[in-house]
Amino acid sequence: MPNQSRPKVKKSRALGIALTPKAVKYFEARPYPPGEHGRGRKQNSDYKVRLLEKQRLRAQYDISERQMARAYDRAKKAEGKTGEALVVELERRLDALVLRAGLARTIYQARQQVVHGHIEVNGKKVDKPSFRVKPDDVIQVRERSRAKTPFQVAREGGWAGEGEVAKYLQVNLQALAFRLDRLPNRREVPVICDEQLVVEYYAR
Repeated sequence: MPNQSRPKVKKSRALGIALTPKAVKYFEARPYPPGEHGRGRKQNSDYKVRLLEKQRLRAQYDISERQMARAYDRAKKAEGKTGEALVVELERRLDALVLRAGLARTIYQARQQVVHGHIEVNGKKVDKPSFRVKPDDVIQVRERSRAKTPFQVAREGGWAGEGEVAKYLQVNLQALAFRLDRLPNRREVPVICDEQLVVEYYAR
């Protein structure tokens, strides 16, 4: 499990992206790294720029370095651009899709829902956030979990946010269910990242 000891607001400021809705207002007020020298001029080497981009992508999916490296290894074997394949590979994670479907407010909540056994895929309980969803898989909240407050909020659209539902998902919030229609295109995935820099980091 990734180490979540660092406050998410500080982590957001360090990485230059808001990782939670709560972090958005703090990040907007202080859009520079935390600490005494946060606003100071910094010299960025090519390595540091690539490392930061890799860390930004990792943080948005809340995954460990080992999970990231494994996803990169799979992406290298895929057709097309490795960077785009990497983002698609990460987007196939069960916890990521639970978030995109509007069943959770943050990636951290989505991970917790999966780990605690509230989610099933094709009628079977899956408690691994890293489970790789395939096109036509149907994901839903288990019957015994649907009365829980977070899922009642989700049913009313409370976690769906202001953006459009991902085009690669077919979502039915009333049923607390969704289906992955197809693999996403990179431009459809709402993560902030220059994935080519991530590829350059691992290819060094």
